[in-house]
Amino acid sequence: MTTAATPTANFSSSYRPGKIRNRVLWTLQIVLGLFFIIASGGPKLVIPHTLMDNAPANLTIPIGLLIFIGVVEVAGGIGLMVPRLSALAAAGLSVLTVLAAATQAFIADAPAMAIFPLVLAAVFAWIAYERRGTLTR
Repeated sequence: MTTAATPTANFSSSYRPGKIRNRVLWTLQIVLGLFFIIASGGPKLVIPHTLMDNAPANLTIPIGLLIFIGVVEVAGGIGLMVPRLSALAAAGLSVLTVLAAATQAFIADAPAMAIFPLVLAAVFAWIAYERRGTLTR
């Protein structure tokens, strides 16, 4: 009687992307991490009142929530560039950008503005999937 070999699961903790894919991932992680630290989260922490004054009339967010979102974005941007935190940071930023898309589509009444956060959510989900091996280290 012969036994069939069981295929190895691709979800093992020893999964590592190839050399080129790893470079692409790190490039994306650094660029997106810097974007979220400097361009997205930073202004929410440094000049929140100016952002509130320039927001559309139909999008009113409490200042505490705006500062919290800024802290989460900066923490996620930093986490993308730390190897042990990259999968968790990417997963968290994926959820954050889906919520941003929902806010744009349903609260701000600008569904066309939801496309960019949804693309970012897909990119972050891919990064989280590819970096899943860092979750068990």
